[in-house]
Amino acid sequence: MNRDIMGLIVKRDDGSEIVNYDDPQFPSYVFEGWVKPKVTWERVPHFHEDIEMCTVTKGKMAYSVNGKTVMLHEGNTIFINSNQIHYSMCIDDVGARYVIAVFHPGILNASVAVEMQAIRPITENKDLPYLRFRDIDEMTEEVERLMRSLLPIRHCAFELTKQYFQIWDNVIKRSEIIGALAPEETPDARMQTFKTMMGFISNEFQRPLTLEEIAGSANISKSLCNLLFKQYVSESPISYLMHFRARKVAEYLRSSSLSMTEIASLSGFTGVSYMSETFKKFFGSTPRDYRKQWIEISQSTQNTKT
Repeated sequence: MNRDIMGLIVKRDDGSEIVNYDDPQFPSYVFEGWVKPKVTWERVPHFHEDIEMCTVTKGKMAYSVNGKTVMLHEGNTIFINSNQIHYSMCIDDVGARYVIAVFHPGILNASVAVEMQAIRPITENKDLPYLRFRDIDEMTEEVERLMRSLLPIRHCAFELTKQYFQIWDNVIKRSEIIGALAPEETPDARMQTFKTMMGFISNEFQRPLTLEEIAGSANISKSLCNLLFKQYVSESPISYLMHFRARKVAEYLRSSSLSMTEIASLSGFTGVSYMSETFKKFFGSTPRDYRKQWIEISQSTQNTKT
C-alpha cells in the first residue's frame, strides 16, 4: 500500500479510481476506517472495475450508487458492483466507523467455467448496481462476520481468497433471492455518457470550463448534462467541478509544501481568495488551517509509532 495517498481517492484520466491495493501483486484493499463530514474521502464520486463492500461497525452512514442514496446502519453491509458510480457520505455530525474491502473480481476467476457461471452474471448485470445486507436479511450477520475477519488476514492472499469466495457465495444467494440475476445486457448508455463527462473534468479542470463545454464533451444538451449530474452525484456540473478542484487543493495541501498561489494555479482557481472561499465551503476550514491540522495529525501519528 502507498501510504502517501491513504485517505485520498486517486483517479485516472477517465475518472476511474486507482485502487491503493495492500499488495501490488494481489488486487485487494482491506481497511478499518471512519467517515465524518468534510473529510476528503467523503462524497467523492468515482468508479472502478473492482468490487467494493463496506460494513458499518459503529454509527450510521450512507452510500450514493448511481445517484440513489442507500442508508446503512450498524451491522449493515453494502455490496457495490463493478463500474458503478458511487461515493460514501455522512448522515449526521457523528459519522461512522466501517470495514471496507475493495477487490478485483479476477481473484475469483479460478477457471473459465467459474467466471462464466458465477462471476460475470453478477459483475456484468446492469440491473444489479448494489446489494444491501441489513437486519431483515438472514445473511447479514454472516456477511458482517466475514467482513470483520478480513482485517487480520489482509496481507495473506490465500486466506483472503478463501474469504472472498465465501462472501461471493452470499452475494449470489442474495441476488437470487431478490431476482436480480438476469441475462447479459448492453451497458447503460446514460452512465457511459456521464463517465465521459467525469473524465473530461478530470482532464481539463485546470482551465476555465463552462457548462457548454462539459455537455459538449459527451455531445449532449446542457439540460441533459444537468439532469445526469443530478441523477448520479446530486450536484450540478459546475458544483461538481468546483468540488473536484477543492479536492485537488486538499491533495496538494497534504502532499506538498507548495505555496497557496501555486496550489490555486494548479487546481484551476483564478486566485487564492476564490480558492479559499470554495475550499471552506466544501471542507469547513481554510486551506491554511487544513494544512496545519494535517501536519499536526501526521506528526501525532509518527510520534505514536515511535
